[in-house]
Amino acid sequence: MIMADSFCKSEKARLNEFTTNEDDTPLIAQFAANNTIDFLSASEMVYPYVDGVDLNCGCPQRWAMAEGYGSALLKTPELIADMLGTVRRNMPSSFSVSVKVRLLSSTSHKHTVDMCRQLESAGITFITVHGRTAAEMTKVPVHREALLEIKQSLAIPMVANGDIFTLDDAEQMYTQTNCDGVMTARGILNNPALFSGHKSTPVECVKRWLNICQQADTDITYQCMHHHFSFMTESLLNKRLRLQLNNLSKEKQNVYEFIRTHLPLDSVTDEAFMQDYPQKINCSYNDQIYRQRVAEHGATSDSVVDGCVYDPEESDGNFFRSKRVELDESTDDVAEDVDGVSFMDGGSLLFDD
Repeated sequence: MIMADSFCKSEKARLNEFTTNEDDTPLIAQFAANNTIDFLSASEMVYPYVDGVDLNCGCPQRWAMAEGYGSALLKTPELIADMLGTVRRNMPSSFSVSVKVRLLSSTSHKHTVDMCRQLESAGITFITVHGRTAAEMTKVPVHREALLEIKQSLAIPMVANGDIFTLDDAEQMYTQTNCDGVMTARGILNNPALFSGHKSTPVECVKRWLNICQQADTDITYQCMHHHFSFMTESLLNKRLRLQLNNLSKEKQNVYEFIRTHLPLDSVTDEAFMQDYPQKINCSYNDQIYRQRVAEHGATSDSVVDGCVYDPEESDGNFFRSKRVELDESTDDVAEDVDGVSFMDGGSLLFDD
């Protein structure tokens, strides 16, 4: 999830938050936005490099709700429809425009169905539904009967989200909801080989990531590199080693050496996993249309753009900090210490406007 306002305002944010290569297709960029100008402008900027954009209306964390992002938008479906419809009208029909939402209620599904139909009428390509309310976060099982009812009410494809940790989970979700696809966040981060049928992360994935990071060098931030190692090694390292990994100093070489020392990477055939990875596309962006739109709505475009403070290493993000709390034996209540620790929607705490 990329914050649309920071993407529009900051060239540094654009360079850090979005990269791709010629083999990276189909590709959809997901934005968090709370107004039409930001979502449209961010979509136009990224348009040459993606196959579609998605609007996140599912994030339930308190910081997002307070700023009018994520699940806070579910209170104003007309605003969601306006943002989606505006982007739809300004993009070719072949360009995908989609949205991710949550249930409005865990008992009655009528209002959620009505909202999804309203968003469908905005001309979107598909809709993703997380089968819990914002208040439930991930504290209860997904309401699959609600997902089935929503699917039956729509003509566009529906992607089901929530509690997908194995390939069997994905197949059961399809069987029980008749969905057109599944989305996973926590599951795929902990096990990138999930859709290949692996129950846990094979060491090959860790070696691939090590090779990618070494080839990318400064193109990957320490935070991004470190987080993925932390997620992937959860089933490969004991608690003591995971705690050590999570608390290593911010030097990439320290992490690389730790991974080589404590995981059997030598057992992986080099010929299969030492290939060169595609070069990233050097994306270029023009923010003049965004500046003009902001100016037309009464703000000084220079002050708005220059006022964005962006630091890709500023925060670990709630989900990663929750891992440290989880490994700290002195902590009794994880949920009290970290807001929304089980929810995965990117490192959006990196943005400070």
